[in-house]
Amino acid sequence: MADLSAAYTLCLVAAACYIKACSSSSCAVLECWFVREQTGRGDPAATLCHRSLSPPRGSVEKPRCEIIPFLPHLSALKWVSPLTDSASSPIYLQADWFSASLQGLGGQLAVSTVTRAATATAEHDAVLSVTSTTVSVRSRLGEPVLLDCGFWVDPSSPLSGAGFAVEWRYQFRGDGRLVLAYDGKADRVTEAREEGGATLDYEALHRSGNASLMLPEAELRHSGMYICTVYLPKQDEVPGGYKMLHKPPSLSIHPSPLPLAVAGQTLAVQCEASGFAPLSLELSWEFKGSDGAARPLGPGSVTGHRQAWDGTYSQSSRLQLHAAALGPGGEVTCVARHLGGTRRASVTLNVVGFSSPSIEDSMAMVGVALALYGLIQLVSWSFSSSGGAAPQGKKDE
Repeated sequence: MADLSAAYTLCLVAAACYIKACSSSSCAVLECWFVREQTGRGDPAATLCHRSLSPPRGSVEKPRCEIIPFLPHLSALKWVSPLTDSASSPIYLQADWFSASLQGLGGQLAVSTVTRAATATAEHDAVLSVTSTTVSVRSRLGEPVLLDCGFWVDPSSPLSGAGFAVEWRYQFRGDGRLVLAYDGKADRVTEAREEGGATLDYEALHRSGNASLMLPEAELRHSGMYICTVYLPKQDEVPGGYKMLHKPPSLSIHPSPLPLAVAGQTLAVQCEASGFAPLSLELSWEFKGSDGAARPLGPGSVTGHRQAWDGTYSQSSRLQLHAAALGPGGEVTCVARHLGGTRRASVTLNVVGFSSPSIEDSMAMVGVALALYGLIQLVSWSFSSSGGAAPQGKKDE
């Protein structure tokens, strides 16, 4: 859990409302905003200096960090309510609480931290920190998926050792469901509603706070937002993990092989892309001539998508090949660009009667001409020889 410890260190610094900005010039300063219930952007409250959070020079994208007031509260969830029976001190809860959230560049890191400051003081202590390194996950259908979630509890806090609970929920387009709920105090799974065996590594969960969710086989229905919630007595923290499944298309070209074309003829060829998800797909055509030079032929006439019973999609493109513009022929390729990867399918086009023959055709034509010339010369010589012998025979008679 080295990454978790490093993330906690970042959060501990970022959550402090009035810490001094780092003076080191070797890394950029991350500005963290204290958000209040008022108009405007908020008040700059803290800065964080760390190389991994430094955007590239000239980049528009910036890491995000904000701090908001946090109010400890009880939970009515049956897998969380037993935690409130612990001996957590009410005096300990009588303080100013804040929640700090940080998201790194490209969604590669999400950190959420609950901090406590004794009333009327500026000294903040991190009590609970939750991290996720899989804010955005891409997976292929049928492959196992791991959604990272880890948490740390301050061992000096009265809340440490009082029990915890972990909950994973799924949301997509307004619909949601509970995936798994675990009562760490009683060491039992109180709810598990995910078909296909979604599970946690319970030994790692207790040993190092590793609450990552494991899906043994990715399916299309898994695409959406997964939310990891970690509960302490009267505390909770919620970072999110987003998972999108990608299945690249299978390509086929019809007809295959292409019929022999005559210069001036137009052939229709169609490329079928099937079994892909999600929906976004870009189809195009390319041509590589006999000279090895490649050039684009455009997208062709692309049809609308069709959805199969398993939730995947199919789409096709139809292209008119004008043989006169393609020389003696070459390789015609259909290209499908998709989030799951780029796929290609090719067929060979042969054109006869092209006005500008290739070097091979020219050499063959020269050879035929020479052969015909030799044959004509042979016939001519034969006739000349027979024509010269006849008059001599008459004279002898």
